[in-house]
Amino acid sequence: MTSNIRAILVCLLAYVCFDLMAVHVRILSVHYSPQELSVYRNVVGILPTIALLAYTRELSLNLDAYKIKQWKLAFGRGLLVALAQLLFYTALANLELATVSALGQTNAVFVVLIAIIFYREKVGFWRWGAIAIGFTGAIFIVRPGYDVFTWTAVMPIGAALCYAASMVTLRSFDKSVSSAILYLYSAIAAALGAILLAAISVELSPIQSIEDGLLIFSMSICGGFGVIFLMFAFRNAPAAVLAPFSYFGIITAFCFGWFIFGEFPVDTLFPGVFLIIFSGLTILWREQRKKN
Repeated sequence: MTSNIRAILVCLLAYVCFDLMAVHVRILSVHYSPQELSVYRNVVGILPTIALLAYTRELSLNLDAYKIKQWKLAFGRGLLVALAQLLFYTALANLELATVSALGQTNAVFVVLIAIIFYREKVGFWRWGAIAIGFTGAIFIVRPGYDVFTWTAVMPIGAALCYAASMVTLRSFDKSVSSAILYLYSAIAAALGAILLAAISVELSPIQSIEDGLLIFSMSICGGFGVIFLMFAFRNAPAAVLAPFSYFGIITAFCFGWFIFGEFPVDTLFPGVFLIIFSGLTILWREQRKKN
């Protein structure tokens, strides 16, 4: 029980880190494009990866220590993460924090859909129903066909799809490959992917002040350690225990958006956010029943 409580607390800390990163992105978006912020996040974000390797005693000057058979897939995951971050940051620059956070929770729906397509996983009535409910919740928030609709509102859903694909493909790796090594591949590939996406779409501008440099560094560290904390939590407690706490991020995002930016998107979020949460919890419940 003590181990589970510790994992839950670390999991909550991870979501706070992600929401703090989102606050940084919103502030920096006034002067920097999402492409630039994605580059800075991923390049500086390699530092927490090195810290994780040092913590797990896997940091070595011998390059052979980092070789894995499925290196192409590992790099592919990193490129997906780079694309997801670009979509996520673009949404953060244009939408309320809580709205972006809520739409990002559709990743549970995409995890099931990708597992069906690529791993031929059988899905019954309950999970198909949960998928339909989750998409309905997203439609309520995005509101296609209404005057308030913008294509930017679809970007958090696209980010959720990319993040879900990177999560599901983890089951294709040999179990002997450590999480720290996989994270290293993902971080390096995400940095290269972010640089490539920025190079073909915008011209990188220099950091304008020391304050901006500190904010960029803080943003990257929050994002990097958020991933590490989440990995630690899920390695030390069952997913069924931790998954419901992912919705804590919607609450913290709502609070940060309200207190810092004066956002109060109640009309946008409800009732769609309830349907997305219900969908995710239903999928989690069916997964747990299936294991039992």
